[in-house]
Amino acid sequence: MAGCFSFTDFRDQCYRISFLSAGLKSKLMELGDGTTMHCWVPKKVTDKPALLLIHGLGANAMWQWSAQIRPFSVYFNIYVPDLVFFGKSSTTRPERTEMFQAQCVMKMLQNLGVTKFHVVGVSYGGFVAYSLAHMYPDAVQKLVLVASGVCLEEKDLQEGLFKISDLKTAVNILLPQTATNLKTLMKMSFFKAPKMVPSCLLKDFIVKMVIDRREERIELVNHLIAGKKASDLPVIPQETLLIWGEHDQIFPLELGNRLKRHLEDKPELVVFSNAGHAVHLEKANKFNQQLKKFLLASSQN
Repeated sequence: MAGCFSFTDFRDQCYRISFLSAGLKSKLMELGDGTTMHCWVPKKVTDKPALLLIHGLGANAMWQWSAQIRPFSVYFNIYVPDLVFFGKSSTTRPERTEMFQAQCVMKMLQNLGVTKFHVVGVSYGGFVAYSLAHMYPDAVQKLVLVASGVCLEEKDLQEGLFKISDLKTAVNILLPQTATNLKTLMKMSFFKAPKMVPSCLLKDFIVKMVIDRREERIELVNHLIAGKKASDLPVIPQETLLIWGEHDQIFPLELGNRLKRHLEDKPELVVFSNAGHAVHLEKANKFNQQLKKFLLASSQN
């Protein structure tokens, strides 16, 4: 009902204040090809290295990186974009691939004068991060993939790797339209999901964060899976870290092991116990320690 209190709007404003207080500002950029990108950028750029944080499906970028902004703003110039069809980012172009998302992010960074950066991608954001690393090897320095099944294959759905075996059901849970499906998504995303969340709050979240541009987001999901074969995935040169929750029900740990093998066992695969898909939120302190250790270490190359 119009005029009623919205917990989602309240939480969104709290995140906004948190980002601003951490030294970031909101910036909306026209890329000149029918695409508009929104990004949280440093209020003042220093000589610190650049760190790009790429979100997954769900709410806008603020909701997904709130636990990392303040700890890492000490060491990095942080850039946190909303991918196309999330937050304030949009396009009139027909492309729906993770490669197109990567092109948009790269053009945005170039407009901001960022030529080299580390990148961390969670879930769907990991697909975009991997594409960035492959397409722009001179720009991407270190890569961190968090619970991101970039090595999945279309046949995995039918062969029982995932808890859900058909794409339509998966989409209805990943992009929920009902409180029941959102509760299911929460149970699948967290090892210890909140048990007593009023349906009115869930419905409010769906209206504010999910329904808008849902059809375009469905197309993004379809492009992740259709025709995918792990053997087609390019091997990237960057020093890479893989982080997974032991009990991930969205992208099972087997996909982390598969990706490690695909990259010739070069990446370290860090697995957090008692954690699910949203490992960067559920184990935020340990996650941040691991991320800091990797990103601040001298490069092996």
